[in-house]
Amino acid sequence: MRSQKIRDLDSPELQHQLRDIEEQLFRLRLQMSMGQLDGLKKWRSMRKTRARIFTALREREIAAQAGAKQ
Repeated sequence: MRSQKIRDLDSPELQHQLRDIEEQLFRLRLQMSMGQLDGLKKWRSMRKTRARIFTALREREIAAQAGAKQ
């Protein structure tokens, strides 16, 4: 998922996406621990997507704080 697409989503949808990614990452970690390395590329891309979501949520939090101060 690209950064612009993530920024276009609203906060509840981002939270939902984050929960889905966390669940999928858990399953992929479990598979990889059992010796199935097929999901390594997907695991890496999902980690990056998760980081993008956290970044977008943090940007919104900072913007809200800046708006409250003014």
